[in-house]
Amino acid sequence: MMAGLLLASAPLATAQTSQQDVWDANHDGVYTCDEWKSYLDRTFTLADRNHDGSLDPTEFATVRKPGSPFADADFGYFDENQDGRITRKEFVNKPSEFILNYDKNGDCRVTPDELKAGNAPKQAPGDRKGGRMH
Repeated sequence: MMAGLLLASAPLATAQTSQQDVWDANHDGVYTCDEWKSYLDRTFTLADRNHDGSLDPTEFATVRKPGSPFADADFGYFDENQDGRITRKEFVNKPSEFILNYDKNGDCRVTPDELKAGNAPKQAPGDRKGGRMH
């Protein structure tokens, strides 16, 4: 289910940046796939309270804080094999909708110029441009 996906498109690029700022690790205004994956990995580690390498629905609920990129996230979207647990791999390998929508040249980086260019065309849920790693 993509409805609860992270970072849905907003009418203005400037409205997008507040949520991305939390994962722009070096605060350079360029949002990269590596920064996204690192943010997901840190988030997973904090949420995995029993340190068993997976998130159950209760642990997952801790990442759905208002104002976070995961506020509207759906457990089932991350739980790819629908076993009632989200593994680190299932969590960290989800692409950023923000990068999918704004990375115009496919280099896995969203630059200030790409943000200024405006909204990207909407993609079908789960559509990954050219198999890029996100």
